[in-house]
Amino acid sequence: MTNAIHIDPGHIVTARGLRKAYRSKLALNDTTFDIPAGRIVGLIGPNGAGKTTALKAILGLIAFDGELSVLGRDPRTQRDELMRDVCFIADVAVLPRWLKVREAIDFVAGVHPRFDRAKCERFLHGTLLKPDLRVREMSKGMIVQLHLALVMAIDARLLVLDEPTLGLDILYRKQFYQRLLEDYFDENKTIVITTHQVEEIEHILTDVMFIRDGKIVLDCPMENLGERFTEVLIDHDKAEHARSLGPLDERALPFGKTVMLFDGVNAAQLTGLGETRTPGLADLFVATMKGTYA
Repeated sequence: MTNAIHIDPGHIVTARGLRKAYRSKLALNDTTFDIPAGRIVGLIGPNGAGKTTALKAILGLIAFDGELSVLGRDPRTQRDELMRDVCFIADVAVLPRWLKVREAIDFVAGVHPRFDRAKCERFLHGTLLKPDLRVREMSKGMIVQLHLALVMAIDARLLVLDEPTLGLDILYRKQFYQRLLEDYFDENKTIVITTHQVEEIEHILTDVMFIRDGKIVLDCPMENLGERFTEVLIDHDKAEHARSLGPLDERALPFGKTVMLFDGVNAAQLTGLGETRTPGLADLFVATMKGTYA
């Protein structure tokens, strides 16, 4: 580890000036962020924004420039030691179809030193997931149950989920995240989730990071979003005055109404312009990424 990076003991991840290029495209472009301990962080961005590349850097799967500390270790040179405290789960819909339940358990037990086989089997007790059942014989809901049992039986300090519910319908996606929150997460664990399905994880996040073109463009605790961002429903005759306050974005509604999104504008300045509310994460995401609402 170089002396160029200051490591806060309260941070699980500290990244400074990460850079990674694929041919002529910068997947990480001076990317800088911190991930505190005991949090659930959403790393959210459109396809190609750099989400997966950032995770691969954290997991020591790619070479990159810049400084990165994960659990006090450099993933480029201390990956074997690091992975004892890290669990990584990608798309839950792509388990090999020939794989049996007992083979999945055997595999995870063989590769992760902090996997508790007995705990995994307790999670599976009472389900239809019998040891010789193959993935091709499972419903999507059963696949979710298997993944949850494998994940929740690993006592990792950092859990990394890369688009974990891709391909599952909304019922099973909600089940996955709710079980993760209720049965796995505690103050000794940190979870990082990448997704572009913003609404599905909004209710479980403690922190959110938006990434665009390899740069972090928003890094904020969820509890502070309401202090920073305000949406105002504005009458036509007050629109010009509202625009003078520099809204981040605006969209037109019927009957001459306009919704404007403000970032860091004092509430007193917005008084009298119209009805105010805290924007949803999806609205904020679209405004930040595209400069307009979709």
